[in-house]
Amino acid sequence: MTEERVKLLKLLYSADYPAEWEFDENVKEYLTKLAAYKVEDLIKEPRRLEVEFANIQDQTQDLAVTNYKTFIETAECSRQLFSQFSSIEHKLDELLLDIPKFQTSCTSFCDSTSQISNLRKLNSLTLTKNAQLLEILELPQLMNSFINDGLYEDALELAAYVRKLCSKHSDIPIFASILDDVNRAWLLMLHQLLNQLKQDVALPRCLQIVGHLRRMEVFTELELKLKFLQARGHWLDLCLKYIPKDDVDHHLTKTVELTRINLFNIITQYRAIFSDGESVPTSSLKGVINENMIFFTWINARISDFLEVLEGDLKSVSSVESLLDQCMYFGLSFSKVGCDFRSLLIPIFTKQIMKNFSAAIGRAVAAFEKSIENFTLINKNLPNIPWNNKHQDPLQPPDSLLEFYPLAEYLNNVLKTLNSFRICAPVAIVSEVVECLQRSLLIISRSIVNLYSQEQQAFTSSAKGAFTRLCMSFSDDLVPYVQKCVHIIYPPTQIASQLGITLQTLQDERISFLNREAIVEPIRHLLPSKMSIEEVTASK
Repeated sequence: MTEERVKLLKLLYSADYPAEWEFDENVKEYLTKLAAYKVEDLIKEPRRLEVEFANIQDQTQDLAVTNYKTFIETAECSRQLFSQFSSIEHKLDELLLDIPKFQTSCTSFCDSTSQISNLRKLNSLTLTKNAQLLEILELPQLMNSFINDGLYEDALELAAYVRKLCSKHSDIPIFASILDDVNRAWLLMLHQLLNQLKQDVALPRCLQIVGHLRRMEVFTELELKLKFLQARGHWLDLCLKYIPKDDVDHHLTKTVELTRINLFNIITQYRAIFSDGESVPTSSLKGVINENMIFFTWINARISDFLEVLEGDLKSVSSVESLLDQCMYFGLSFSKVGCDFRSLLIPIFTKQIMKNFSAAIGRAVAAFEKSIENFTLINKNLPNIPWNNKHQDPLQPPDSLLEFYPLAEYLNNVLKTLNSFRICAPVAIVSEVVECLQRSLLIISRSIVNLYSQEQQAFTSSAKGAFTRLCMSFSDDLVPYVQKCVHIIYPPTQIASQLGITLQTLQDERISFLNREAIVEPIRHLLPSKMSIEEVTASK
């Protein structure tokens, strides 16, 4: 509104009017209309306004009377609206106070929903990669399956793949768990491979097993050799353990056979698998280890165990000769691998052969002593035996011994022993054999002296002559014949050749020779000084 109109309003209403009139369009329009009036019209204007005000007031009263209910309702509605607006205003104040909390909650909700969204995306991605994840999670199960089926090559490749995969994702716990499971299966495979070496396996299979153990890199080369020898030694012990021990001959024969076959196979397998150098330096020992010494020490221990069993069972076997041939073949076959141990067999067999020989001669002497106790020359009709038969076979025992059955029985037992002994007569014990025979003959000589001391007082002339023939038969027939038998088994020329000495030296040293003078010494005084065969025959 222009300044003139404001002044007009102030002039008309003396500044007591609402301020809104300055901007009201109706007031502006009325002032414009009022400015166009003439003076007469302006004079009439107050009256017209009064009349119009009265009419409007009457109309208003009529309207109020007519529509009082509406006014009442309007007033009630206005009151309620005021009350509702007050309530709304109060709630709006409370809302303004809760809006920061609501904003915080919304922010928190947005954060949580974003995490849920990320998890959902991750789950969706997991679902799409389910096949690949399942393959990774089933790696330990696949490893166990390979091991149980004996597919060790595949198991080794799978273990290498798992270790490479876990080293690449070492920060993920599930990979560490998979690696632990695979390592446990790895140890199971190691035990299975070592157990297979403790079984009856051929060379190609041994090569495969040791190749797998090398690829596992659990043992050093030296430790692998020791493990191999231990496992194969366990297999050998297991084979020997189940040999029946009821029959000593069968047990020892089977022990020799199984030890020879299995030990030779083990040596062949070892030589094919490992190439022993001269020596290898080690950090655990301040020096150098000779790997060949380890191998041959193990072989020496196995052969020592075999020799111990041999020495124990050899005491009860029935035939030493067949076992000697078998054991010598055993030792000879091992010369191909540089393990000829025949020299270790000789003392064991010679010792046992000598024990058997001494025991047999001891039984012959015991039988003679038992017979001589019941033998008497008093009032006894002796058989008519020719005293000397010039046409007698030199290998045939003297017939004169048949006159005195204790001597004949003794010689029979000695010949039986010598016949068994000659099959396997070691040259190394020739002196012991001769000494054993000499001791037995000396016992017989003393037994004859005892017989004489017991019966000499009751001797008749015929009994005395018979006793003289007994002494001469022992001295001139039995002792020389036993000496002849010894030389048949141990020819002096052969013994001298082997010892590198002359026959004279052999005889002077009494090697393979009986000391006849010492044997006859106890009965020398009972022998006639000079008596011809004819005189002895005549006295008969």
